[in-house]
Amino acid sequence: MSKLVIVESPSKIKSVKKYLGSGYNVMASVGHVRDLPKSKLGVDIDNNFKPQYINMPDKKDVIKQLKEAAANSEQVLLATDPDREGEAISWHLAHILGLDLNEENRISFNEITKTGVSAGISNPHKINLDLVNAQQARRVLDRIVGYKLSPFLWRKVKGGLSAGRVQTAVLRLIVEREREIEAFVSEEYWTVDAKLKAERKSFDAKLYGTADGNKLDIIPTAEAAEKIVNELDGAVYTVSDIKRGTRTRQPAPPFITSTLQQEASRKLNYTGQRTMRIAQQLYEGIDIPGHGATGLITYMRTDSLRISEEARAAATKYIDEKYGKKYLPSKPRYFKSKSGAQDAHEAIRPTDIFLTPDAIKGALTTEQYNLYKLIWERFIASLMAACIQKTVAVDIIANNYMFKASGYSVDFKGFTELYEEGRDDNSTDGAELPQMKVGDVLKLKALTPNQHFTQPPPRYTEPTLTKTLEENGIGRPSTFASILAVISNRSYVEKEKKTFKPTQLGFAVCDLLNEYFDRIFEAKFTAGLEKKLDKIGAGELEWIDTIADFYDDFDSHLKKAEQSLDGKRVKVPAVETDIVCEKCGRKMVEKSGRFGKFLACPGYPECKNTKPMPEDEVKQPCPKCGAKLLKKVSKKGKKFYGCSAYPKCDFASPGVPTGEICSECGGYIILGLRNRKYCMNSECPSRKTATKSKKEK
Repeated sequence: MSKLVIVESPSKIKSVKKYLGSGYNVMASVGHVRDLPKSKLGVDIDNNFKPQYINMPDKKDVIKQLKEAAANSEQVLLATDPDREGEAISWHLAHILGLDLNEENRISFNEITKTGVSAGISNPHKINLDLVNAQQARRVLDRIVGYKLSPFLWRKVKGGLSAGRVQTAVLRLIVEREREIEAFVSEEYWTVDAKLKAERKSFDAKLYGTADGNKLDIIPTAEAAEKIVNELDGAVYTVSDIKRGTRTRQPAPPFITSTLQQEASRKLNYTGQRTMRIAQQLYEGIDIPGHGATGLITYMRTDSLRISEEARAAATKYIDEKYGKKYLPSKPRYFKSKSGAQDAHEAIRPTDIFLTPDAIKGALTTEQYNLYKLIWERFIASLMAACIQKTVAVDIIANNYMFKASGYSVDFKGFTELYEEGRDDNSTDGAELPQMKVGDVLKLKALTPNQHFTQPPPRYTEPTLTKTLEENGIGRPSTFASILAVISNRSYVEKEKKTFKPTQLGFAVCDLLNEYFDRIFEAKFTAGLEKKLDKIGAGELEWIDTIADFYDDFDSHLKKAEQSLDGKRVKVPAVETDIVCEKCGRKMVEKSGRFGKFLACPGYPECKNTKPMPEDEVKQPCPKCGAKLLKKVSKKGKKFYGCSAYPKCDFASPGVPTGEICSECGGYIILGLRNRKYCMNSECPSRKTATKSKKEK
């Protein structure tokens, strides 16, 4: 009889089988097999918050197959993902399959490689019930909040809304930032900037202060700036001091879950969900020619910066061979994980340094290649020598004023030869300056007073919000992507130029919950609860006691809110548009539904007119009537291009019209996915020929 190894994902089966050999049968649970029922709370509040788990209906066939395989196996080994969620799935599997929890039948693979699989299979252990209880506590807490608070929102705001323990705290951060922006009063100020020239090279210098080195106060008005410019008329610009120095730039550490999501957003424009989906594929295994199914990265849900000495040695060898010894630091570089980090896994790194991104590019999809390249380069760069820069700061005297210019030049590229971390802002470290010496007289090319206005704090982007959540201990890095997806899908926030902006619904829900549940959804309280969950996982707290403490407080707040709002509803302000309802003449308002935003007449129920939300005007005119063409979204969420003269003109197309006419049928040629041109007439012979050719291929 063979041994049965149960993993979570079917895509792992081939990779794991390759390393285990013929004595093992590998099957997948396809995620969770037991969960709380969807139709009710599923938590017995009066019986120590006992979860009422059921076998998931859609896993009926999977469970049957696993039971049959387990009955015919010498031993069952549970190899679900090496985290809290994976531990809980193993525990549920043990219950379903009748396994003894005192037996050492739990194994973990930190990487799906020969080394990782061999290490896992050689070190079986008992299921960690502390980790299981931490996951149970989180699941029960989230279920209580979601199933008790969401109906409250349905009754007091509108149907279909949801509230979550962590998502509400995240929404609160976004709303509070928007209120800061709205309350911000911008103030005018001016700078005086000089463009100077030395050795045929121009550079910029900024007015700093007086010639004796005292910094000037803010220049408040155009008149004050103009006065300074007049006083500098005919001035000689002389270099009075040059300070030269050296600065060392150290590389960023290898990725953890949160920093991977941040950098993938900055550099690849990937959402957190997309990043984690691709990373999961790289971890589970890709078919590589000559290697077979191979896990390319270590486990991607981690907050540890630890790396194995084996991986360090391989990276050191690669750097030495590729770049030379000078690109290695004088002593090995170690990174310290933040306080409270769970050190169960390594940082995210490639499993085989010598499987370079370009060497295996042909086996990867574009998005897999992009993310693997990011992970691979970040890891290698983290172990390379520092970048050495020569800095220079120049003081320039003109009449009674001092200007300053600063810049740098790269003396040794070090890790920047391969990789540099992205930025959340547009700041720079300065430009390279021409050679100068004290006493040099510089040529003035331009002296310009520039108007500026103080700026409000910026809205959160996905990278900056992820960073804020991590710094404040709100949620777990592995949940950040799903949290941001939920608040977007519920129309609490919308994306505007990659930033999160609260909708009117988001403001209304946040204000309501803040009024009646202020402390419970406050960032520090949410972070404190997260620390308690960590302590449960470490065996330092009882999970039932933690839930009981939370529930007593939460339940009393909920009862007070119900009493205060008895018979009342919160009205969400509608956003009025300039689009006039063609049926009654009122200005239409924005509404949000299952498939996103749409326009509705405010005269409902007298006027029930609705229409898709116009998005972007298209440069190409309507080929049917010549009016403007708009990019629209249907009620079912599908994007299309429609005439702005609708209903007089009914032109609508799934692609952008090119202005060309089909030679086969006289229909309109449109531009579809991947810039492919085709006739929009579905009966056109050219469409049928193209379909036939595609099938033949």
